[in-house]
Amino acid sequence: MYLLFDIGGTKIRLTTSDGKTINSPQVSPTPINYQDGLKIFRNFIKDKKVTAVSGGIPGPLDHQKTKLEDSPQLPNWINKPLKIDLSKIIKAPVFLENDAALAGLGEAIRGGGKGYSVVAYLTVSTGVGGAKIVDGRIDKNVHGFEPGQMMVKDGKLGQFVSGMALEKKYKMKPEQIKDPKIWGKVAKVLAEGINNLILDWSPNVVVLGGSIMKSIDIKKVEKYLRSDLTIYKDIPSLKLASLENLSGLYGALEYLKQML
Repeated sequence: MYLLFDIGGTKIRLTTSDGKTINSPQVSPTPINYQDGLKIFRNFIKDKKVTAVSGGIPGPLDHQKTKLEDSPQLPNWINKPLKIDLSKIIKAPVFLENDAALAGLGEAIRGGGKGYSVVAYLTVSTGVGGAKIVDGRIDKNVHGFEPGQMMVKDGKLGQFVSGMALEKKYKMKPEQIKDPKIWGKVAKVLAEGINNLILDWSPNVVVLGGSIMKSIDIKKVEKYLRSDLTIYKDIPSLKLASLENLSGLYGALEYLKQML
């Protein structure tokens, strides 16, 4: 039995798998404190016999993929020996990866990017993340992918379209924002970021996931993108992620099988 997890900026999802399907996940708020996060794993595992573990966490990892090097969402988890601690708790091999990269892998294999060779995945949620998936694998990289840090006209993409940024600017939860003008502005900045992503990664398809995408009109994003991206005759397809909150867990399963 495998243990799969998806540590996000606001929620942790844990589940088990037989290697083919995944079970309904346990969902918990992501603790601010790292040790409290480890307690969630201890309570979940109990007497389960696990042969291997895989999961994602938001932010760039060290080269050995053992710990977070940075994370705006989880500052108290930075430089904590996550891989070592989980190995001790679960007594099984642990494979860590960036959470958005695993979500992208899940969407490329089973979701919105299924059937495409080169998939650009972008998640717009508490933060902004993503990855380039080539032939069903996370593309080779040195420091990981951090598209939320890309520069757009007035700053970094994540500073304008992420849930954290929107809540800070408008003093309310993103889902409470109902003004279409605000979401129109967000769509325009997002299109600028996607334009950069396409020019850098040259994908067949761009898959857009994350909770904030529920409030953004993808047709407006495509309209702005067509206006900005003129060097190509055709732009890649824009598709919404289809696995919803399970993208990262399905990606963790696929990543685990690849690593084993």
